[in-house]
Amino acid sequence: MTVYNFSAGPAVLPKEVLQQAAAEMLDWHGSGMSVMEMSHRGKEFISIYEAAERDLRELLAVPDNYRILFMQGGALAENAIVPMNLVGRKAQPATIDFIDTGSWSAKSIKEAKKYANVNVAASAASNKYSAIPGRDSWKLSRDAAYVHICSNETIDGTEYHYVPDVAADTGGAPLVADMSSHILSRAIDVSKYGVIYAGAQKNIGPAGVTIVIVRDDLIGHALPVCPSAFDWKLVAENNSMYNTPPTYGIYIAGLVFQWLKRNGGVAAMELANIAKADLLYDYLDASGLYENRIAPECRSRMNVPFFLRDESKNDAFLAGAKDRGLLQLKGHKSVGGMRASIYNAMPIEGVRALVEYMKEFEKQHG
Repeated sequence: MTVYNFSAGPAVLPKEVLQQAAAEMLDWHGSGMSVMEMSHRGKEFISIYEAAERDLRELLAVPDNYRILFMQGGALAENAIVPMNLVGRKAQPATIDFIDTGSWSAKSIKEAKKYANVNVAASAASNKYSAIPGRDSWKLSRDAAYVHICSNETIDGTEYHYVPDVAADTGGAPLVADMSSHILSRAIDVSKYGVIYAGAQKNIGPAGVTIVIVRDDLIGHALPVCPSAFDWKLVAENNSMYNTPPTYGIYIAGLVFQWLKRNGGVAAMELANIAKADLLYDYLDASGLYENRIAPECRSRMNVPFFLRDESKNDAFLAGAKDRGLLQLKGHKSVGGMRASIYNAMPIEGVRALVEYMKEFEKQHG
């Protein structure tokens, strides 16, 4: 039986990557060492890191005036690290503008309040996070330190399908985006953002690595309370080796970047992701048993929440899915229902298998 893992994260990795990592586990390229055993400053690991950084820069077409940092702590920690590095650019107390589009936006807002004034410029809470507030409704501050968005809400299932222009309304504030659950799934224009950050455990690799892409002029403004290991200036000056980074996670990320390049890069991933998402959403929209509650123009291609109209059948649905090898479909505890996360490494065959099972279940129980 083929197993398909729809977990929101830590999530499915490409089979080829896992096989390569297994083959290299005890002896990386004749070095006599596992990557887990290497010094992070030794020539072997430095070559792994440099290749990973170079490949990611190529995949996302990252401009030369941006640094790529490999850090620890996940996106949740970066919710504190970002303000500690950016609010110092403004007279204190600085203001940060947030667009509240769901659970992860709310976590970012809560954390940022420890370091600055927070202006929630727009919120989708009133519509139960079923749509992203229209750009014309945003009440942005004139002199914000930055404007923060979560460009794909993993739990709630919304995604920005455009890049909001905020500079004109804020006096030039940079746009900061948490892209944890859709980075590398689609083409992005990095130059339109001041900072992009992402936890690795969705589309990049195992938990423990955080990617930060930051424009040069936004480095060097850390608050005095910022721990040295989280000061972007120190991290950048030391090529992510100021402290011991998550070496094995960076190695796996590098293998994923190589896999992406072999398979057509971000452009090919975007086409595949559109096909997978369309297949699942088209079935949901035609179903009488299931429903997706997100506005069509705001639907995530990566995280697809759905609900059985008769929720007494939830347990039966999940049990039947597990018997078919369709795993981790239970929705987040805060919203309930079901959720299928269909990241880059999820083949379209997995989505087809899910839709076929859903059809059969609906025929039996609808």
